[in-house]
Amino acid sequence: MPDATPTITSFRDLDLPAALQAALDEVGYEQPTPIQAQAMPHLLKGLDLLGHAPTGTGKTAAFALP
Repeated sequence: MPDATPTITSFRDLDLPAALQAALDEVGYEQPTPIQAQAMPHLLKGLDLLGHAPTGTGKTAAFALP
């Protein structure tokens, strides 16, 4: 059975490095989009992932931030 994915409601829930969190704060990013909230916990664990979401939903950030 796969690991349970934590509920992500804020970028702060991801325990990102302080400099990265500060950059997100500076640009006003507080709440991840659904693709980001679902993908980033797995990517932060170093897992491979294939994500599918419409254009403009934050896929690039979902894969670049971790």
